Amino acid sequence: MTANYTYNKQAPGLWPLYSRAVLPKQKNLTAPSLPALSARLTGVSTIGPKLARYEQVCGFAPHTSVPITWPHILAFPLQLKLLTDSQFPLPLLGLVHLRNSITQFRPIGTGERLDIEVRLDGETQTDRGLEFDLVTECFSSGQKVWEETSTNLFRQSAAGSGKPGTGSKPELPRYPNTLDVKAPENLGRRYGKVSGDLNLIHLHALTAKAFGFPRAIAHGMWSKAHVLAMLEQQENWRKGPLTVRCSFKKPFFLPGSAQLNWQENGNTWDYQLLNSKGDAPHLSGDITWHQD
Repeated sequence: MTANYTYNKQAPGLWPLYSRAVLPKQKNLTAPSLPALSARLTGVSTIGPKLARYEQVCGFAPHTSVPITWPHILAFPLQLKLLTDSQFPLPLLGLVHLRNSITQFRPIGTGERLDIEVRLDGETQTDRGLEFDLVTECFSSGQKVWEETSTNLFRQSAAGSGKPGTGSKPELPRYPNTLDVKAPENLGRRYGKVSGDLNLIHLHALTAKAFGFPRAIAHGMWSKAHVLAMLEQQENWRKGPLTVRCSFKKPFFLPGSAQLNWQENGNTWDYQLLNSKGDAPHLSGDITWHQD
């Protein structure tokens, strides 16, 4: 099964897509096979009414270039289009965002126009269930300037053999630099409005409890963006092409506090967002700068 969707300057509307997210899936979910779905948005501007609010809610300082995570927001409607497509066999509700990797080949100017392409890829059976990737690429004048791989999990009770899942927990590293992070109760609603990600587990304690969470939890991509916004303000932050990798761990409940913990090691910075006690990670990852 194959489907390729193309949009010019305007991404598909989110509300019709969300209305499809609640429709039941009729396909066999015990051994699903993902279709070859892709979507393309041409000529979209990187500037818009939500950019300033996104920078504010994530903590980025305004600049002549957009935050490294901003193209993820521009691509989100295309990603949702694929995940709610009638050919996509998995239910949107319940998918778990495991990892995210972004490479920026050069700064993307505020107001620059991009062509964005999103596709399904990387289908892998693991001990926890089916993992798959949403691969996003951004082009300017035919040159790739940005790419992202978001790895998601569809849990299965009997996943069978395959790539092993998580094993014993590694010892938590300790880095020399630490900053405090505060997240208010309304953070999920504020970020949801500017990102378009209106998953109910993020919006309010009442809706989160319906999915088994005691309180609303911060969006993983807000946590990653806020970490980057804080690290960009550090004295030794570097410019140039870079890759930012991240693994999402324990939920960050709202309201809440956390610790950004990091170390600088040449071309690579290691970071982790820890709980308020500093004994468990909400996320961890690294930043690597590449030679121009």
